Amino acid sequence: MNNALTAAAAGFGTGLSLIVAIGAQNAFVLRQGVRRDAVLAVVGICALSDAVLIALGVGGVGAVVVAWPGALTAVGWIGGAFLLCYGALAARRVFRPSDALRTDGDAAGSRRRAVLTCLALTWLNPHVYLDTVFLLGSVAADRGPLRWTFGLGAAVASLVWFAALGFGARYLGRFLARPAAWRVLDGLVALTMIVLGVSLVAGA
Repeated sequence: MNNALTAAAAGFGTGLSLIVAIGAQNAFVLRQGVRRDAVLAVVGICALSDAVLIALGVGGVGAVVVAWPGALTAVGWIGGAFLLCYGALAARRVFRPSDALRTDGDAAGSRRRAVLTCLALTWLNPHVYLDTVFLLGSVAADRGPLRWTFGLGAAVASLVWFAALGFGARYLGRFLARPAAWRVLDGLVALTMIVLGVSLVAGA
């Protein structure tokens, strides 16, 4: 029992260390949380996607994918292009803050866009595979028969982090009531997306 708890705690800590960082996915979840736009769907997609990727890593799929390096190259080009486009849109909002503050319009369409964007930011990012599938998978392998307990801890860490980021961001609303604050947030999002996009394309 103690060994299982230790493995789960190790997985939780390792998972947090990999996802608690400024990145495209976290920046998007933060922005959706502040706007209170499709937060449950976005948090659910991020947490469930991480759980699937962690399971693949723990199950050893990472070793199979490594045998075909062209897969990461293709994902790098596609993901990099997507991040650059999304970064350009965020940069545009810096100069047109009214777009960022607008909350009217088709709620279903907004939710659909949020879901599709979240899926793209999650599954078209090679760093997700490197961190979640390969790195976590290799660390979990050292746990032997407790590797799935380790993976469960990592999956719980992902759920806790994205829930805190998405649903906790709404408390920043009063600080972001002014257009100038949104311009700063969108500026940070744009910078993050563009830097990551350039790094992905350059490394592909």
